[in-house]
Amino acid sequence: MDSLSQLALGAAVGVAVMGRRTAVWKAALWGGVAGTLPDLDVLIEHGDPIRNMVLHRAETHALFWLTLFSLPLAAAIARLHGEWPQWRRWWLAMWLALVTHPLLDTMTVYGTQLALPFSDRPFGVGSVFIIDPLYTLPLLAGAGWALASRGSTRGLKANAAGLLISTAYLAWGLAAQAHVERLARDSLAAQGINAEQVLVTPTAFNSVLWRVVALAGPHYHEGFYSLFDAEPRITFDRFERGAALSDALQDIEGVQRITAFSKGFYKLHADDTRLFVTDLRMGQEPSYIFTFAVAEQGTSARPLTPPEQLGARLDLRRGLPWLWRRLWGEPLPPPR
Repeated sequence: MDSLSQLALGAAVGVAVMGRRTAVWKAALWGGVAGTLPDLDVLIEHGDPIRNMVLHRAETHALFWLTLFSLPLAAAIARLHGEWPQWRRWWLAMWLALVTHPLLDTMTVYGTQLALPFSDRPFGVGSVFIIDPLYTLPLLAGAGWALASRGSTRGLKANAAGLLISTAYLAWGLAAQAHVERLARDSLAAQGINAEQVLVTPTAFNSVLWRVVALAGPHYHEGFYSLFDAEPRITFDRFERGAALSDALQDIEGVQRITAFSKGFYKLHADDTRLFVTDLRMGQEPSYIFTFAVAEQGTSARPLTPPEQLGARLDLRRGLPWLWRRLWGEPLPPPR
């Protein structure tokens, strides 16, 4: 999730755990710090854009390492504030603020390596968009009330309510995702598309309009469904996955990394001079955040060292009006 959501979650968790055992501003401050710390890995340079992508949300998001780190962090905070008798409570607050960060990230589609150092599998549920105000606002409101009231009973209850509402929103996202996936599989079968894999993720800033990507042989199919649509049917557009380029690019390290990290949801494509790999999970046709030039055209593909990131975002002047109208069930084709 975005940094504001993680800060708000950490602060709310800190306040909820510490209660009146310390000043509410201390609990919110250190909870917010702990909730933000894992994302400092964006400052690490791994050598090229693809490595930077796939190694984000790695060790700093691993539950094992965060659990170990929570102990000295809590001890340092308890010593700093002269609250050593409360260090176990501080440990619980810091541990929860740290581990809820990657657990929340796991609800997005990106991929979070929770199980390091035992497994480098990237977990990504994809039931919430990386920025969703309906998730973040209850946390901000609850923690803000607790701070403004200096830890009054009502303020602490408001903070707890914010945590409850935001967690319920995540549960709603899971239920909506499962519903849309059932409709998507029915629609694919009705249209004679034998899908090998189906991905269902929310579009930007909401959990009402969902994007569906289905892999089927040399093609991928993209469709959209709003919970306000009049008919429980999804129309799909078909696109090439670039199977003809597979032999030329399969031995390039960057392509192998994207193939694994995206769990197969990628495409290969080319222009007159270069060959590209694109992660299909983040963005929509034809605009994707993670597109990389990985090789030069020629009699044999010559790897680019380092690869170049060329990701593009949807044109907001066209995309936002379409998103708003399509969200409310208007049957509009996506902007291409």
